[in-house]
Amino acid sequence: MKILITGATSGIGRQVAVDYHKLGHEVWAVGRNGQALDELSSLGLRTGQVDLTDSAATLAWFSTLDSIDLAILNAGTCEYVDMPKFDSALVIRVMRANVESLAICLEGVLPLLRKSSTPHLAVVGSSAAYVPLPRAEAYGSSKAAVAYMVETLRIALAKEKIAVSLICPGFVKTPLTDLNDFPMPFRITVDQASDYIRKGLARKKAEIHFPKRFTSMLKFLSYLPRPIWRKIAEQMVKG
Repeated sequence: MKILITGATSGIGRQVAVDYHKLGHEVWAVGRNGQALDELSSLGLRTGQVDLTDSAATLAWFSTLDSIDLAILNAGTCEYVDMPKFDSALVIRVMRANVESLAICLEGVLPLLRKSSTPHLAVVGSSAAYVPLPRAEAYGSSKAAVAYMVETLRIALAKEKIAVSLICPGFVKTPLTDLNDFPMPFRITVDQASDYIRKGLARKKAEIHFPKRFTSMLKFLSYLPRPIWRKIAEQMVKG
């Protein structure tokens, strides 16, 4: 199987790329970190050094590929808003990395998937999109936009028989989450995350969320009437 993974130079993306390669798949690892890509290349993976926020460069790079069976669009970032100062530049950065770059990648990768006999598109969102969370004005909003985009794509691409999966992790130990300054309940390793993702994708699951003991709790909270959840969240901020 020909697999393309963006955001493959660290964290979840890197682990998934390495694990698929070990299973004998042809893997394209895409990212910006040249040194990390060289390390992946030395392991036998194919690599592409691309700034996914650069539309022209990204689309030009995608045009050099032939076809892809599975695309895992994983690239993204996380920054938190610290009120009372609302930092619009921070929000713009996060939206650009998480939403705009995804749109660019979709434009580049969908023609490649259409050349496959078993096309599968997977996008990494976040369980943070399930409920409004303190300090997540930028990150949560971007991932909510990602989730909405994936759901609409699932409808639009059904007639072409392109499978679409949304991946919603909880806390995973990565260089990005290592920067967090708050408790991260049920945080798992990248190896565990990779296992959840690969098993879910093998089953063509529409939504892959993990670890269930955390993400299922967030899903339950999302069913609460908004006024009740707002009171709970306000207490979290006061605490």
